Amino acid sequence: MPDTKVIREKRGPKETLDPFRPYHILHEEERWPDGRLLRTNTIFLANRECPFTCTMCDLWRHTLPHKKTPAGAIPAQIRYGLQNLPDADVVKLYNNGNFFDTKAIPKNEYTEIAQLCSRFEKVVVENHPLLCGELVSNFASLLKGELQIAMGLETIHPVALARLNKQISEKDIRKAASFLRDYSISMRGFVLFNPPFIIGEEENHFWCTQTAELAFELGFDSVAIIPTRGGNGIMETLQANGDFVPPRFTAFERVFDDIFRSPNKSGCVTADLWDIDRLNKHSEPNFEQRIKRLETMNLSQSWVVAVPENLQN
Repeated sequence: MPDTKVIREKRGPKETLDPFRPYHILHEEERWPDGRLLRTNTIFLANRECPFTCTMCDLWRHTLPHKKTPAGAIPAQIRYGLQNLPDADVVKLYNNGNFFDTKAIPKNEYTEIAQLCSRFEKVVVENHPLLCGELVSNFASLLKGELQIAMGLETIHPVALARLNKQISEKDIRKAASFLRDYSISMRGFVLFNPPFIIGEEENHFWCTQTAELAFELGFDSVAIIPTRGGNGIMETLQANGDFVPPRFTAFERVFDDIFRSPNKSGCVTADLWDIDRLNKHSEPNFEQRIKRLETMNLSQSWVVAVPENLQN
């Protein structure tokens, strides 16, 4: 089982970022559980690196080398993002870590951040289950709109979850969800397909669906299914040792379909299609048509009949 030291030793260099500019901004539309299609602005914040150092994570590449985010940097980044994005209903403040890590997002800047977000109906931030406490409810009380917490659930396979170095258990996930429900704070979850330490397509299919089912049970508004990717150093070592097998697109498509059609589905389900082309290395037939189908389902949250793998282009 790789520990923090080993994981970090395998890494390549970080990107060079400006502490007072977000490293990326994005405008898109997203379907919400109430059926509405909401305009969404995402501001990818540059801040100090997440301290948890998960095995599969590559988000550290777009974080600052500082042990603490410079004062005033986060409000400056949000202002820049909002000045360069169109009007929207939702703002996502994604920081490649934990919004309620006070060394990443200083708590004495919460009021200013809330004021900057006052025009939005919904504010979405990323956070670790262990950091879902009083700071979350305090920040929620400052907002005019509704707060949503996005959490990496990853997998509830007990052995694999322990080896991911995320430092949580299923019990911690349940505790965080209970706290957020008590304050009427909605949740979205990220679920991994083919994380390291789960070998075999059927095993991965089972644990991915079980993790999504737990999210439904706990009242998550939406669940994103993410095909686990390599490229961060330690994942290549795990792959060489037989502890990680990159997912096939066909298997990813199948698990998404099964979760999407689950009778227990109680919110939105999306397929994470970022960098999805890497799953086509085995020349999956009709790849582009199948991707378009998933894009349509993500946006509409309506079932679309699968594209036959033998369909002629």
